[in-house]
Amino acid sequence: MNLEQTILAATAAEKLNKADYKAIETVIEHLTDGSLRVAKKTTTGWVTHAWVKQAILLYFKIRKMEKATAGEFSWFDKIPVRKFGKKDGVRSVPPSFVRKGAHVAAGAVLMPSYVNIGAFVGKNTMVDTWATVGSCAQVGENVHISGGVGLGGVLEPVQASPVIIEDNVFLGSRCVVVEGVRVEESAVLGAGVVLTQSTKIIDVRGKTEKILKGVVPARAIVIPGSVAKQFPAGVYQTPCALIIGSRSERTDMKTSLNQALREFDIQV
Repeated sequence: MNLEQTILAATAAEKLNKADYKAIETVIEHLTDGSLRVAKKTTTGWVTHAWVKQAILLYFKIRKMEKATAGEFSWFDKIPVRKFGKKDGVRSVPPSFVRKGAHVAAGAVLMPSYVNIGAFVGKNTMVDTWATVGSCAQVGENVHISGGVGLGGVLEPVQASPVIIEDNVFLGSRCVVVEGVRVEESAVLGAGVVLTQSTKIIDVRGKTEKILKGVVPARAIVIPGSVAKQFPAGVYQTPCALIIGSRSERTDMKTSLNQALREFDIQV
């Protein structure tokens, strides 16, 4: 069975058959075990598999609402929550929730947090307290997602790239990354950085500023900033992000963060 062709045909069909149901369930199982991903890095860059997103949307369609309970607590939803055991190698601290169809690799630590369907969390990554990894967000290995961070979900349109956090990135407390923004390897986002596709990411490391959108370069150290903008009522400051330095290749994450604090006086 060619999963992609079956999912594409099922998306266009008026009524699903048994083969369609099987294909949808198979895609969700592969997403859960990590053998299939919504987006994957290739030699030419990140590629988004729209058909996998379509399978997730079809999964919502075929699932029925069910009651789930844990002691005195109860929930009513379509997507079951994953259960972790010793063989998974994942430390899951209650009440952390991971929906079926999301992959969490061995060595990851989940403090009380939420990982939505289609998401991928790499090896040895920390998802700290009250952080959210949205639907289809792709998080690499050895990433630190600090408390209260929000990684946006991007299910529709299916062609849209998800939020991508590459290996060894540090996301400071209360950062928000949405709308398919990509944070490249080993970058550091200071506390409170908010990134959307329209957010100006201004590189001020040189004598002349460079303005980026939608991507944080590898090893960049980023803090919240503001930039003046003219409105009919006058000039006002609007949010932006400032690239103020680069993480040293000679030091590990902890040392680099301490160095950033000393040199640039930022909070992480």
